[in-house]
Amino acid sequence: MRRNIWTAFALVSALTLTVLPPVPAYAVTVNIHVGSSLNFGRAITCRQGQQLLQNRGFRNVRRVDCRGRTFIYHARRGNRDFEIALSSHTGRVVGMTRLRR
Repeated sequence: MRRNIWTAFALVSALTLTVLPPVPAYAVTVNIHVGSSLNFGRAITCRQGQQLLQNRGFRNVRRVDCRGRTFIYHARRGNRDFEIALSSHTGRVVGMTRLRR
């Protein structure tokens, strides 16, 4: 009797797992704006700031000024160039302006 119960349970479990519909995939968009915390509020180095911006979808990230309270970077996203200021103490974006060509 016990064997029949376990067999039935295994059969129902196997059928339930195979009948579930697949989960649809969704595109992920990365939004970055003034106030975004890129490093969860921890202090960063200039190189870490560059890597954080590259991980957020920016390319050709160049360090402009890495002295003082804010680190300044020039980066490209899509067809636009940006100047991004990160707080050296928290890793937050404190300024972002679009650069003209």
